[in-house]
Amino acid sequence: MKPREIAKKIIPAKLVHRLREYGASFDRRFIKLFAGTRFTSALYYLLFSREFGREQQAVLKGRLAYWQSLKNIERTCALLRRNTHRLEKGLIMRPRRPSFASDYIGETVSCFRDAAIAQTLNEAELQWAYDVLDEYFNCVTDTPKIAVARKVWTELHNKLPLTIKRTDAVPYPHETLPPCDITPEQLHVLFQRRRSVRWYQPQQVPLDEVHRAMSMASLAPSACNRQPFEFYVVQEPKRAAKIANMAGGTVGFAEQISNLIVVVGDLKAYPAERDRHCIYIDASLASMQLMLAFETMGIATCPINWPDIEFREKLLEQELGLTGEQRPVMLIAFGYADPTGGIPYSAKKSSTILGRFLDHDSH
Repeated sequence: MKPREIAKKIIPAKLVHRLREYGASFDRRFIKLFAGTRFTSALYYLLFSREFGREQQAVLKGRLAYWQSLKNIERTCALLRRNTHRLEKGLIMRPRRPSFASDYIGETVSCFRDAAIAQTLNEAELQWAYDVLDEYFNCVTDTPKIAVARKVWTELHNKLPLTIKRTDAVPYPHETLPPCDITPEQLHVLFQRRRSVRWYQPQQVPLDEVHRAMSMASLAPSACNRQPFEFYVVQEPKRAAKIANMAGGTVGFAEQISNLIVVVGDLKAYPAERDRHCIYIDASLASMQLMLAFETMGIATCPINWPDIEFREKLLEQELGLTGEQRPVMLIAFGYADPTGGIPYSAKKSSTILGRFLDHDSH
């Protein structure tokens, strides 16, 4: 039996509750001494709390892994994805400058060359980078730096046995988007139907449906199109329930979850601390689209909050084999809803509370 479980049996529940109340009261008064400045706030977390310790280490490990990933390119490359997207933004600018991207075009072409040589990069990602680079060199006027990159690009075609050919993975006008006949009322119905469902039928969702939903989720916006996250899919009922129980807040319904996704952010996508929150933003945007996609297939979902608690982090890290730069963002239970299962009403805030209309009279 673990020490935590032994303590629960020995110490009376009322005493535990009282001690927690005293601790919370003391903490509220104590933090007033440190919350005034950044220095004292940092001192507080250095001396009295380790709550941000894992995140800080993950950011540093992510920065190291980023630089290492450029030497050993795998299925995806954060630098190539980011710079290709930057080139796309330059190509659509109004007016478009005759010369742009001089500061990073050299590293972009070099990264593409390394990826082409390694032959490990995802084919669609390599195709996109190829098309955008080709379009860029067809449009841009040379500067000394661009001329050097153009020479490398030209030599690349002559030296490497590139089987990749130009397609249409380049910027396009808005008018060519597929037509959409979904009305606001229809979309509202979809949003109303997408509720957090906690009771499911004991049935596995077919893999092709999971892939279909993830493909739709991949269309969510992402900063510089890096998409720094992965969906870990678990469909073995006992394992799904085990992981769901790690989150906390799932007491009473975790055991009947048969299909589960762990959304994991990857800090390896960033060389600097400033972007550390992008894994949570981008993963959440994609997760919402994933849940809406499932809903259109008749598959219910429930996002489950993942608390940043050290012992829970370790449990999930061991279960999934996560590395130091990977951070769990949330869990998503999914499956075919039990039609008799209850759904919380969950009244939402109105637009008058959520909206701050700065250019209109607040009255």
